[in-house]
Amino acid sequence: MAHLEARKHISPDSGFPITLHPRFNPKIAGHVPPDSLREELVPEKDRALFADPEKKALFSVAKRVDLTESVGTVLENVQLSQLAPQQLDELALLVTERGVVFFRDQDLTTDGQVRLFEHYGTLDKHPAQKDVRHVVIRGSREDHREILKYTPWPSGDFHADTSFEINPPSYSLLRMEEHPEVGGDTAWVSTYGLYDALSDAMKRFIDGLHAIHTSRLQYDTILDLWGVGPNRPPIDSHHPAVRTHPVTGLKALHVNPGFVTGFAELKKVESDKLLDFFAYHIHSADDHAVRWKWAVGSVAMWDNRCTNHRVIPGSYEAPRRGIRTTVFGEKPYFDPESEGRLEREQRLKAEKLAVSSAETGVTKEEAAKPAADDTLTPA
Repeated sequence: MAHLEARKHISPDSGFPITLHPRFNPKIAGHVPPDSLREELVPEKDRALFADPEKKALFSVAKRVDLTESVGTVLENVQLSQLAPQQLDELALLVTERGVVFFRDQDLTTDGQVRLFEHYGTLDKHPAQKDVRHVVIRGSREDHREILKYTPWPSGDFHADTSFEINPPSYSLLRMEEHPEVGGDTAWVSTYGLYDALSDAMKRFIDGLHAIHTSRLQYDTILDLWGVGPNRPPIDSHHPAVRTHPVTGLKALHVNPGFVTGFAELKKVESDKLLDFFAYHIHSADDHAVRWKWAVGSVAMWDNRCTNHRVIPGSYEAPRRGIRTTVFGEKPYFDPESEGRLEREQRLKAEKLAVSSAETGVTKEEAAKPAADDTLTPA
């Protein structure tokens, strides 16, 4: 926090820093981004759409271990550097289904990581990224609750990578090069699960809304706190509050505290109250979350279209350094005919039960009844 301009302006009355308007913060007011705003692009066909739904090639060389019911899978006994194109496609499909997939003890180099991720599309470039191939990710030892008083971006909160872009990233991959023994974990939450956990009335309400994703707050913070000049001017994008995943066809909540500041169709106070609810909803979703303990050589690959994530701040002193690559995704869209993950599971279960009933002559109601041994009797 020592880099914040507000630290140079201390109130004689309280002894605390004074927040400066961005127009009068010389770090922010004097910056001229070297690049222009992006135009919409149409990415290549998602590699997951080329995959074998059963993922036979991938699972022939890797052991799958699901960490929670909703999100997060570890693939054991495999090196990413050794995967063939077909196996990489199947990995992408697994990521679209499980949200995030983890690996330990990987032998990838930065060049190898870049080459691997180019299989999935055109590499994206973070607004603060100077290397066109990757961005360096470090940990946070600052008190993000304190920082938020003096710079507007909630840098410690859940987000999907640069969700404010016209074409937000689809896949991201982070490989850890340095890491403390304790601290610096990352948490992911499934946005499939977040949507499923809403009431039907709330689902109907937000299905038609547009969330305002902005880079304005991050733009100011990058300049003030990080001391790095953003490459592009700030942008606001109005994306569907519920997006349809192009691979799975499932609905996912497309709202995150890191970049969403309101809803286009709502008035200010209405938006604020809804944002307060979603902050609670996301942070209380332990049944749809996973927390990963990093080590040197660990890798995580996730899908920004169906997860939010955050690094857990800490007071560790050892360095934390990771290399992240991302690829461009499609412009978010909402298909009103799409369905939620839980809704699909229930539909498929009912269809299977109906087929079974037709074959055996047992009605769905009879098949759904518990067996006599399963019925609890009073004591």
